[in-house]
Amino acid sequence: MQELFQSDINEFLPLRDVVFNTLRQAILIGELKPGERLMEIHLADRLGVSRTPIREAIRKLEREGLVTVKPRRGAEVAQITEKSMNDVLEVRRALDALCAELACERITAEGLEALKDACDSFEQSVQTGDNKKIAQADVALHDIIVQATGNQRLIQLVNNLSEQMYRYRFEYIKDSSQHQRLVEEHRVIYQSLVRKDRETAAEAARIHIDNQKKAIIRQIRLDKAKQ
Repeated sequence: MQELFQSDINEFLPLRDVVFNTLRQAILIGELKPGERLMEIHLADRLGVSRTPIREAIRKLEREGLVTVKPRRGAEVAQITEKSMNDVLEVRRALDALCAELACERITAEGLEALKDACDSFEQSVQTGDNKKIAQADVALHDIIVQATGNQRLIQLVNNLSEQMYRYRFEYIKDSSQHQRLVEEHRVIYQSLVRKDRETAAEAARIHIDNQKKAIIRQIRLDKAKQ
């Protein structure tokens, strides 16, 4: 987490934003784990800041649903529950299907080429076994499809879910047995867009989310069993 903090300083961000971005990233990639207490003094010491920006960051993270504050216990990283996961993925499933349909009609030749490259990059990232790189490649691939819709309101809705989706996506990607399935599903979506096959593209997008949901549920239950 210290390395993330130093890289943000070099970008000359306000201190409160540096701390917020650092803590949020640590939660999203699982460095700060669900249920882990966020002790202001400890975090301030790790990041080399006062408690004030830590407190401000925790309040903002609470508003985003990434942190919960409990009486007599204080702040802790929000649990990843089946209910919260279902709420997010139900919406994302519908939005992704719509994005796939619209992209079939609107994606340009350059967009298709970028999507093909993104599929290749994702497959290469899988070979590294680095979950952070895999998640970033997955985000980049789906962003191309979303942007291809040309619908700014739809793009905004998807972006509003992006942080929560990243957290669930990371849970899914932790299961290496699913990586090849992801590669294959991305190829199906890409080929559907090439053929401008709206029905297949939308169904492939829905199956993509459904398979993520099943894998995340398995991971949530596995994590609970370990506690």
